[in-house]
Amino acid sequence: MATQLLPAQLETDSSPEDPPLVSPTVKLSDGRHIAYRERGVPKAKSNCKIIIVHGFGSSKDMNFQVPQELIEELGIYFLLYDRAGYGESDPNPKRSVKSEALDIQELADQLQLGPKFYVIGVSMGSYPIWSCLKYIPERLAGVTMVVPVINYRWPSFPDSLTKEDYRRPLAKLLYWVAKYTPGLLHWSVTRKWFPSPSVMEEKPVFFNKRDMEALKKTEGFPMLTKERLREQSVFNTLRNDFLVCYGDWDFDPMELTSPFPQNQNCVHIWQGYEDKIVPFELQRCISKKLPWIQYHEVADGGHLLVHYNGLREAILRAMLLGEEHHLYRPSADKTVP
Repeated sequence: MATQLLPAQLETDSSPEDPPLVSPTVKLSDGRHIAYRERGVPKAKSNCKIIIVHGFGSSKDMNFQVPQELIEELGIYFLLYDRAGYGESDPNPKRSVKSEALDIQELADQLQLGPKFYVIGVSMGSYPIWSCLKYIPERLAGVTMVVPVINYRWPSFPDSLTKEDYRRPLAKLLYWVAKYTPGLLHWSVTRKWFPSPSVMEEKPVFFNKRDMEALKKTEGFPMLTKERLREQSVFNTLRNDFLVCYGDWDFDPMELTSPFPQNQNCVHIWQGYEDKIVPFELQRCISKKLPWIQYHEVADGGHLLVHYNGLREAILRAMLLGEEHHLYRPSADKTVP
């Protein structure tokens, strides 16, 4: 049963000396167990039920702090869960883009969330959201993707946008290495000479100024430490997730139709203009091809904008109330073909 959210309870409030908590789980039809956390107002008293989908190397314990006043004002119930193989959830050897949506649907059904629910996906946690839009659109009350990853294999991206993007050959190389030389990759990422996540978090290669400030207040990427990566199960989960996300999909997201034909403001993308991991130009391209997506752009935002003060509130108000702040409208200094 959902528990009443206490102020700041969206963070893990146990000390390092406390024994690890065992989270509640549901057993899926294929026998796997999915662990979850419930936050916000009690489910039975909620006005909106939101499933939050974490990204690469994260878990259901990700920080998604929201003011208690807003939670009570809007009657929000949050459900956070460990995706297959992450945290306390069992791995899925048959993981696919489609299975991510089916896991969400079965989790929602077993926890009796009702016929419709909201979904928020962060970074790599966005490809399960695209899957929901494709495979279970009738279950969605509203959708938000925050700095969603893109897949250069999507056929609708024009070459004029992708051919000069240095991230494209890098993603292609990483995919090849992960798929065909997993043993070499596992050996490499655990060597002393390989850059650790803590080192990368200290360098502005992947993050902008606001990201660096946010990292001082968050746990970063605890699953990506060398100690955790030495665990074969952890490495396998990360590799499997990466290959599914960046592999061939059964559909092109830019050919989807709106699941909300009567309301054009129910699907949102939030992107940072200064994101060094996901280029804003490609997000603008997606929103141009799918005009039913409400596109928000944070001018000084990087890849970690979900951790910026005030952004989570803006994300929720946009999705639940249709509010749009002028600060988050994309600038017109660059155009997309």
